Amino acid sequence: MKHIEKGVSLRYAPRDFVRDLNLDNASAGLVAGIFGLSAGIIHISAGTAAGLDSSFIMIWVISYLMINGLFGLFMPAYYRLPLPMANSIPGALLFAAVIPVVGLEAALGATLIAGAIALVAGLTGVMSIVMRLIPMPIVMGMIGGILLSFGLNMVRPLENAMLPAAIMILAFFLSARLLRKVPPLIVAMLAGILYLSVTGVDFSGVQATIRFPEFIVPEFTLGAFLAYGLPLALILVGMETPAGVGLVKGMGYKEVPANAITAVGGFGTMISAFFNLHSTCIAAPMTGICSSPEAGERDKRWVAAVIAGAIFVVGAPFYGYVVSLIEATPRYFIAIIAGLALIRVITSAMAIAFSGKKHEMGALFAFLIAASGIQILEIGASFWALVLGVFISLIFETKDFEFATSRNVLKREPAK
Repeated sequence: MKHIEKGVSLRYAPRDFVRDLNLDNASAGLVAGIFGLSAGIIHISAGTAAGLDSSFIMIWVISYLMINGLFGLFMPAYYRLPLPMANSIPGALLFAAVIPVVGLEAALGATLIAGAIALVAGLTGVMSIVMRLIPMPIVMGMIGGILLSFGLNMVRPLENAMLPAAIMILAFFLSARLLRKVPPLIVAMLAGILYLSVTGVDFSGVQATIRFPEFIVPEFTLGAFLAYGLPLALILVGMETPAGVGLVKGMGYKEVPANAITAVGGFGTMISAFFNLHSTCIAAPMTGICSSPEAGERDKRWVAAVIAGAIFVVGAPFYGYVVSLIEATPRYFIAIIAGLALIRVITSAMAIAFSGKKHEMGALFAFLIAASGIQILEIGASFWALVLGVFISLIFETKDFEFATSRNVLKREPAK
């Protein structure tokens, strides 16, 4: 346990939560929570496309929210950092695709092994080494590529839904300029809700259902591990943690517990394997929302992550109702709110990636690969963005790496 970074404490977390709570971090936490709830639609779409049973798909999403919501309460409260927890979306797509091939129990057995690998990586301090080996411009280039789609999805409604999109976007920027004490995200959401109310969005099909996670015993097969478990472990260690840590550091936090994030994610993934869930990890887009300047003062942004976790836990049993509500809301509503929440994160990522000082070519390739969404060997673009970004930078920008700088200093140092 010596490699796990020490946090603040859980003892006074409730008291500090009340002390630090304000409109800014509450609105950011609300947006992050709503965004996380809407991500369940991706699971439903992937599961449906793979031919999975609708009852299983709902249990899968409910477990995603309940388990990751609980870990999402603990992590930010203990470290007093904006560290919301969710699951890997690339892992979710791979999970849905592999179940018809190897079976559910075998897929969950592979999940359990992948979680154990991530847990060991965190406990042994591997992640701190990995984060030192990957230059920050390349990490931020990858993050910029991931988040680019959120920015594009924010402005695309201007083509087919110009009026509501313009109202929400203008409400955000005008309130940021004129209403300094009111979070612009809240103003944009209220403007969108007002427009939906006036135009008469139909919520008559919304239905309430209550379900909870269900226990299942995993099985272990070599085929399932090679097809799914090993790629998932690479995703958790090589993609999810670097993306989350990079986002938090990009927002000005100097110390981020990379080992603890990986270890807790690995432990959570092992727990998840017994409840029809494929992973637990830091939630990159939600981290961007909770750690952004829109969440208020830097030392109080952890509250936003706790609120997002609470929304997950409370919303999990009623997710059937949430799905009906989301489906009744035009797609542009959540897309615009998520894009607005991430604007400052995107600009910060691009500024660090392309500052022109070091690793510019590696950062560019990391950005392009992450933005492309390509998959190689069934592993998502974010992982390859880091791998190939570092590879390109090693070839063309060798002098930018610390080991090259250290070697040159030793060469110039006179003999004693």
